[in-house]
Amino acid sequence: MKKIIFAIAISLGLCSNGAYGQGFKNPVLPGFHADPSVCRAGDDFYLVNSTFQYFPGVPVFHSKDLIHWEQVGNCLTRKSQVDLSGLYGQKNAELGWTNAGVYATTIRHHNGRFYMVTTLFPSRRHFYVWTDNPAGEWSEPIVIDFAIGSCDPTLYFEDDKCYFLWKEGDIKICEIDVTTGKKIGEIHHLGVGLGGRYPEGPHIYKKDGWYYMMLAEGGTEQGHHVNILRSRSLFGPYESNKANPILTHFSMEMQNSDIQGLGHADLVQAPDSSWWMICLGYRTSGYLLHVMGRETFLAPVRWDKNAWPVVNGNGTLQADMDCVTLPQVPFAPDPLREEFNYIKRNAPADSYSSIGLAYGWHSIGNPDFSRYSLTERSGWLRLKPAAGITLDAATSPTFVARRQTERNFTATTLLDASKMSDGMQAGLTAYAAPLNHYDVVVEKRGGKLFAKSNIRIGEMTHTFKELPLKSSVAYLRITSDRDYYYLEVSDDGAKFQPLGRMDYRYLTTEVIGGFTGVMLGVFAQGNGKGCADFDWMEYDAM
Repeated sequence: MKKIIFAIAISLGLCSNGAYGQGFKNPVLPGFHADPSVCRAGDDFYLVNSTFQYFPGVPVFHSKDLIHWEQVGNCLTRKSQVDLSGLYGQKNAELGWTNAGVYATTIRHHNGRFYMVTTLFPSRRHFYVWTDNPAGEWSEPIVIDFAIGSCDPTLYFEDDKCYFLWKEGDIKICEIDVTTGKKIGEIHHLGVGLGGRYPEGPHIYKKDGWYYMMLAEGGTEQGHHVNILRSRSLFGPYESNKANPILTHFSMEMQNSDIQGLGHADLVQAPDSSWWMICLGYRTSGYLLHVMGRETFLAPVRWDKNAWPVVNGNGTLQADMDCVTLPQVPFAPDPLREEFNYIKRNAPADSYSSIGLAYGWHSIGNPDFSRYSLTERSGWLRLKPAAGITLDAATSPTFVARRQTERNFTATTLLDASKMSDGMQAGLTAYAAPLNHYDVVVEKRGGKLFAKSNIRIGEMTHTFKELPLKSSVAYLRITSDRDYYYLEVSDDGAKFQPLGRMDYRYLTTEVIGGFTGVMLGVFAQGNGKGCADFDWMEYDAM
C-alpha cells in the first residue's frame, strides 16, 4: 500500500524530528517485499523490492528513518520497460508455474540520479532503468548485452566510474558506460563466496580503504545467511571474515524464532554516520511454513574503522528491536478501506499509473488496461473479464490485489453483480499462484446469481457450499486465524454465512514453491462479456 506504519511506533512514544527513537517493530515492510535494496540521497532513503510476475514492477519506497516507509511510485509501469507476456511457455503455464519475471532488484544513487538494476527471468537478461525523480516515471531499459547470468546484478559507483556486478557461475565485475550499458575493459572474476549453495545478491561497499563484498548464500530458505569478504583492491582477491556468517537464523539459538530465512541484505550509512542493514526474511505461520512471502527486515550495524561489520551485536534480529534508532518520522496510516477512487497522476497512457489505483495494488503479467476502470462508474472499480482467461491461468487474468501483511486478517469487499453476463464469475481471492488460491465467487448462471467457495489446490478444484443470492449486491469476505482461511458471504454486510474453509499450508511457499506471497484481491472472469463493480475493499490486519 502507499504507506506502511506500525501502531507500536505510536504506543512506544517514539520521537519525531530532532530526537532519537528507541526500538521498532520488524518487519519494517510486512508481506511480500522480497530482495530489498536501499540507498540514501541526502537525508532521504529509498528502497525497492522484486515483484516477479506482478505488475507494475518494483515498488519504490521513501523513508526518513529506515523504519517507516511510504510508497511513492513504481520503477516498471510500462510494457515497453518489461514484457512479462510469454515468459512461461505453454507447458509451464498449464502447470501454473510462475517463477518468472523481475528478479533481485538493486537501487543506487549517484550524482543526483537513481538507478534500478534487475534481471528478467528465465531469459536471465540484465537491464537497468534510471530517473532523477524516484516518485515519477522511470526510463526505458538499458540492457546489458555482454552478460547473461543467473540473477542478482548490482551497480557500484566510484568517482566517475560505474561497475556492473553479476553472477554467472562465479561473481564477476566489469566497468560499464552507465549511459549505454556497454562494457569498458575486461571482466574480472571475484570468486564464488564461501562455497554455500546459491551465492546471490552480491554488493560492494568501500570503507577505510577496504572494498567489502557482501553476499547471501545457502538458498532463500531456512539455511539462508549473509557473508562478507574484503580486499584492498576492487578486483580482489577477497578474504573472508572469520566471524561469517554475519547474519543468520540457521542456528540452535534461533531455531524457535518465528523469523527465518534471513539473507539477501544491503547496507546503508545514515547521515549521523550510523550503519544499518536491510534484509529479507519470513515469518512462519506453522512449523517452517510461511504464506506471506519474504518480507523486509531492518537491523543496526556496528562498523568500526578497519573492522568487520557486526549486525545487531550477534548476527540475529528480533520482531521487537530494542535499540537506538534514527529520529523517527512516521507517516499517516493507510485507511483500512480502499474506496477505489480514481487518482490522477502525471503519467503516460501506456503506464499502469494511468489506471488511477492507489500504490500497492498489482495485476499479474502485463494487464490489458481497458479491462480496468475507476471512471466508468465513479467511486467503483469496474473489472471486465477476458474471454477464457481465469485465475488459473499463468497469463494475465482480470485481477488486482494487495499483499497479505499479517497472519491474522479480515478482507472484505462489496460487489455489485448487476452487470455480470451469464456464465461470468467475479469475487474475492487469497491468491498464491495460478493453481493455488482460495476464492469467494459470485457466479451468474441461468440468469440467477449464486455465491460459492472455490478452492484450487494443484489439479483439484473444490466447492464446499453454494448459496443463491437475494440481490445483485453481495458482501464477500476472507478471514484467517493463522491456521485456516475462511470464506464467507453476506447480503447486508452484517450477518455473514460460511461458504467453506481451508488449511493455510496449501498456499505456503514450502508446499507450492515460488518466491512470492499471498495476495488479497478482486477478479472477474468469463466469456469476455459483462463487468463486475467493486465499491471498496477493506483490509484489517490483526
